[in-house]
Amino acid sequence: MINKSLRNAGALCLSLILAACSNTEKRENYAELAQGELESIGDANFSQWEGLDHVAPVSYLTDLIQDAQLDQLIQQALDANPSLQETKLTLQASLWSIKSQHGDSLPTVEAGFSAGKSEGDSASYQADVSVSWEIDLWQKLAASEEASAKSLASDEALYQASQDTLVASLIKTWLAITAKQHAIDIEEKRLALLEANEQLIQKRFKNGLGDLEELDSARTTTSQSRSDLVELQEDLAIEIRTLQLYLGSQEPIKFTANTNYPNVSLSFSDFPEQNLQRRPDLKAAYLDIEAADLNTTVAYKDMLPSISLSATLSETASSPSGALFGSPIWSLLAQLTQPLYQGGQLEAAAEIAKLETAQTYQAYRDTLLTAVNEVESALGQERVLSLQTQHIRNALTSSQKNLSQYEKKYRSGLIEISDLIDVQTTTFDLEAQLDDIIYQHLSNRVNLGLALGLGVNEE
Repeated sequence: MINKSLRNAGALCLSLILAACSNTEKRENYAELAQGELESIGDANFSQWEGLDHVAPVSYLTDLIQDAQLDQLIQQALDANPSLQETKLTLQASLWSIKSQHGDSLPTVEAGFSAGKSEGDSASYQADVSVSWEIDLWQKLAASEEASAKSLASDEALYQASQDTLVASLIKTWLAITAKQHAIDIEEKRLALLEANEQLIQKRFKNGLGDLEELDSARTTTSQSRSDLVELQEDLAIEIRTLQLYLGSQEPIKFTANTNYPNVSLSFSDFPEQNLQRRPDLKAAYLDIEAADLNTTVAYKDMLPSISLSATLSETASSPSGALFGSPIWSLLAQLTQPLYQGGQLEAAAEIAKLETAQTYQAYRDTLLTAVNEVESALGQERVLSLQTQHIRNALTSSQKNLSQYEKKYRSGLIEISDLIDVQTTTFDLEAQLDDIIYQHLSNRVNLGLALGLGVNEE
């Protein structure tokens, strides 16, 4: 009779397992598709690599500029930036969550002790120890834990992306401070010359050698220059406040802006062999696909039978020592559970998980296309700014020669002072334009390094 019951139970278990397995189906391997997308783009040379200048090779954003002051600012930002620290604490909490989740696959042990007394009866004491364990027959718990680990790795990659973005922004702001100081210096020289010209025109007007329109024009230009200088000084203060924000400090920043621009090293000789796998946002997007795929696996395995075991040792006695150290009675329970009908909830959860995996794949494609666009745009700017620097430098050289000739002509009385002022204005405008293009060029190299995934060296 017992053997017949066991056979019937075994047949029932087998039928439940076969019915559950029929719920699984073949799914699209989005992780493999994503890897193929990356290889097809990463192995292709970007259209604008060829012809770019070759300079010293770098491996990290922090290698772009060799400056002790900048290195100190970067380290301070990485240590104290509140947004970055908040993300770091979130990662630490997620790590503890995974450790907690790991306990789901391990047996649980609980101990209890109780005492009771009823009217007319003596006191009784009960002690028990119970052990329960859900057997991970289908590796569902392992898949869920692995999905959480993938999600944590994705968050870590995004944290790295936040670090990289912070450092790149800090470097560009640091360069902008030098650019704003240069602009102030140029405008101060322009203003000094305009004030001298105004005094000269005023003196000539008093001597009857000029007209009122010429004097008014000189005063207008001088006032405009003073206005521009005030604006540039505030722009510099804004950049310094922005740098202070990156550093996460309320204390005033004490440092001296560089007299000259530093060299921003970036090697283009090895870039044709580069792909975009160093970008942390791409790593995060790919890990999201893997995590979503594992969650889909868990959703399907929720339809499969679950087996749990529990064992209990208990003893009831008239004294605490008897309950704790007597001869306990043991019991063992094995339970097989097969979900049969839950209103379509399990099937819906599996379909939702599949769609979420497809969404993460599309998000990966969007991230990849954005990365390629950022690299191509930065490369295009690299070429354009290099040519602009060359052309404006040539124009400034010619304008300086022209200014020297006009000064000689003015001293000889061959031209009017208005003609000399026009050439002076052109020269100052070109000087300011050249300095701004140099800054944009250096800043673009930081953008290019960030687009290529040159992250922060944390060693």
